[in-house]
Amino acid sequence: MGKILIVADKGKSCVATSRGLELAEKLGHDAEVVAFIYAPLDRIEGGKAAQAALKQQLLDQRREQMLERIGACSKDQQKVALKVVWMKTVHPWIVKRTSNTQFAAVVKTSHSSGSLGYTSTDWHLLRECPVPVLMVAEKKWSRTRPVMAALDLGTRKRSKQQLNSRVLGAAKALAEALDVELKILSAIEIPSMLADLDLVDPISYTKKHREEMMPHLKALAKEHGIPEKNFVTKRGPVRKVITSQAAKARAQIVVMGTVARQGLSAKLIGNTAENVLQDLRTDVLALKPES
Repeated sequence: MGKILIVADKGKSCVATSRGLELAEKLGHDAEVVAFIYAPLDRIEGGKAAQAALKQQLLDQRREQMLERIGACSKDQQKVALKVVWMKTVHPWIVKRTSNTQFAAVVKTSHSSGSLGYTSTDWHLLRECPVPVLMVAEKKWSRTRPVMAALDLGTRKRSKQQLNSRVLGAAKALAEALDVELKILSAIEIPSMLADLDLVDPISYTKKHREEMMPHLKALAKEHGIPEKNFVTKRGPVRKVITSQAAKARAQIVVMGTVARQGLSAKLIGNTAENVLQDLRTDVLALKPES
C-alpha cells in the first residue's frame, strides 16, 4: 500500500485536504497531510527565547487546526499522518519527501501563476516532483463526472509512448476507484505555419495522422483492456482540444503527461500541462516520464 502526500491549504480553505483524503480512501492508500507555516520572527522583541516560544505557539495552533480539519474530512478508521512544518519555500521539502518510493502522488490545490523570473510552487512541483502531482481546482464545473486521459498518440518517441501508457493506466485506475466513466482523448494539431499558409489540407492531414496513430492506439487498447472505439481524436491545438473536450464532458479529473523544461524557456513557455492548468476548471493529474 502506498501513500498520498496532501499539501494542506493555508488559511481556512480545505480543498486539497478534502479531495486528497477522498482519493486516498477510494484508492486504498494511506494519507499523509503536511501543513506548512512560516512567519518572520527576527524582529520580535525578547530575543531568541521569545521567538522560539512564538514559533512553537504558531506550530501548535496549526496542528490543532489541521487535526480538526482531518477529523471532519476523513473516513472512519482512515489512516492519516500529520506533519506540521516550519518552512517558507515549500517545494524543496515536498520533492525531498516524495523521493521515497512509498508515495504514489502529491495532492495540492492549484495556484498556478508565472512570469519572467518567477516560478510558482505549482510549476516547480510539475517539473521536479518525482511522483505524479494532482492539482486540485478551487473553482470547478458543476456536476463533474468522468475521468479523462489526455494522450499524445502521435508521438514516435519511446519514452512518450511509455508515458501514454502510464497516463492511461492511472486514469483507468481513478475511474474504477471513483466508479465513473473513462474518456480518452488525443489531439491532432496541424503546425500553425502550415495551416496559416494553406500548405496542407486539414482533412487529409488529419486522416493521415489518425492512420499513423493506429499501431500505438491498438497497443494501448490491448495492454489496458480498453475497446479501440473508446479512443477519441480531435483536430486542433492540444491546449484548446483538451480544455474544450474536458469542459464538454464535465471531467472531474484530467490525467496527462508533462515533460519538464529547464531554464528561461520553461519560465516563458511552460509546457502543455502547465498551460492547460490555467484554463481548466477541474482537477489535473500530471505524470512525468519514468527516469
